Formats: sequence, C-alpha cells, structure tokens
Amino acid sequence: MSRIVIALGGNALGNTAQEQQERIEQAAPSLIGLIKQGNEILVSHGNGPQVGMINMAMTTLSREDPSHPMAPLSVCTAMSQGYIGYDLQNALRTELIKRGIYKPVSTILTQVTVDPYDESSYTPLKVVGRTMTAEEAKAEEEKGNFTVKTENGYRRIVAAPRPVAIVEIDAIKALLEADQLVIAAGGGGIPVMEQGSSLKGASAIIEKDRAAGLLAKETDADVLMFLTGVDNVSLNYGTDHEVHLDKVTAADADRYAKEGQFSAGSMLPKIEASIDFINAGKGRHAIITSMDMAKDALAGRGGTTIA
Repeated sequence: MSRIVIALGGNALGNTAQEQQERIEQAAPSLIGLIKQGNEILVSHGNGPQVGMINMAMTTLSREDPSHPMAPLSVCTAMSQGYIGYDLQNALRTELIKRGIYKPVSTILTQVTVDPYDESSYTPLKVVGRTMTAEEAKAEEEKGNFTVKTENGYRRIVAAPRPVAIVEIDAIKALLEADQLVIAAGGGGIPVMEQGSSLKGASAIIEKDRAAGLLAKETDADVLMFLTGVDNVSLNYGTDHEVHLDKVTAADADRYAKEGQFSAGSMLPKIEASIDFINAGKGRHAIITSMDMAKDALAGRGGTTIA
C-alpha cells in the first residue's frame, strides 16, 4: 500500500459554488478508485478563485455597510477551506459508500506557519481581491498594503512566503493512523505567525503546491501527486517544439527549472515542491498529471513522473 498526497488545483474546482460541487462530484470516483486499489490517500486542494470571491464579497459588504469590518486574508482562507472541504468530504463519503468502503472522511482546518522575514515578504507577487480605483489603491497603500496597476484599475498584491510548519500535523497523523480519509492544508493552509504562545494570521497567501509538498513530507508519504489541467509536464510549452516529459529525474527537473522552462505562476511550484519532497526521503516519487490520467499515471502508464 502506498500513502499518496493528492493536490487538487483550485481552478479545477470551478469559479462558482455550483461548478465546484459538480466538478468535485466528477473527481470523486477517480480519487476513491485509488483507495479501491489499496492505497491510502490524503487530499489537499487549491483555493485561488474561491478565496478571491470570498475576499471580494467581504470587502463589498464592508463598503456598503461599515458596521461589517473587512475580513483579513487569513480568515478568507479559513472560510475557503471550510466550504471546499464541505463539498469534498461529502462527495468522497458518498463515493466510498457506493463502493462498499466504510471509511470516515474529515476536513482539518489547517494553519501553516510562515517566517515574517521570508524574502518573499519584500516582493509581493500574489494578486488578490477586487479591482480598485487609483484613489482606493492609494488608501490601501497608506494602510501599509501593496497594490499593482492592472488593465481595469488597481488590485492588491500580497506576499507568498514558504510554508515552515503545519500546526495541526499531529491531528492529521492521528486521523490517518485511525484509517480516516483526511482533507488538509487547503489553499496552502491558513498563513499564521508565531507570537509567543499565540498564532496571528498573516496577510499573505501560501503557495498551495509548496504546502502540499510539506504535507507529504510531514506525513512520510510515498507519492506526491499533483492533479492539474494538463496530462504531462512539457518543455518548450506553447511552442512548435513542445516536448512532453514522461519520466524525469529530480536532478534533470531541477536543471530544467533553472533554465526557465516552467512558469512561476503554474508549473514551477509543482516542480520545486516535487524535488524537495523526493530529496527529503528514500523511495519517493512525484506525479504531475490530469484528473482523468490519475489511475494510469500511478501505474506508470501516463502523466509525468519525477523520481
């Protein structure tokens, strides 16, 4: 039996609550199929569109009714973990029962510590929230936030620090040992900083792929599987000389990354998380593929395997 951490992309879950529910229901058979094969899975997920919608809704409400304060970004991430986890655990539970597998499914509201002095704190990259006017952007900057000019106006940008530790890791491990299907570290985890004995929400977004990699390391997984929108990782992506990668060593993947082959906003974090996970233990490998190819890729008949 292999322990597999599966990272679902946030965009793969759709842009509305209805789309999310439908796509999760479509994904459930593939995920439970891996359990039927005798594997143990631990599910993580993205939240890009979802956390943006929540942040925008809370900001709009605050503007229309000042008695409702704006929700911090860490709170928006927590909300997204809750409602995505709700749909995921129900869909997975239903599919388990259909197949005669009686296994509890739990969503863990997961906090992930970050270093306030991480170099990314000085170079915010993640665009979040609604489009603002120049006046509104100036007001944001006076609060100490960062903004960037876009085609339609201005938007806020926040740091994407590297995850340091998963606060609830002992609870996650305990549930795994109790043979439960666990959903954790959604959206990269709720970013928090340690302040004495307290945890304080950070105004940041943790890269979900790095958090999934950390989750895989902390739970001593055998496989880290990224389910995304493409069947394979490619070199020279989008050109006439595009080459699909089937199997690649971690060393070669690192070389390709340093050559600039992978986009920082999509494939690069998956590659870097895979390399880090593989180098942290023996006998591990990572897979990057689409939902439809998950079963075949695990059997070595598709997708991109890094080992």
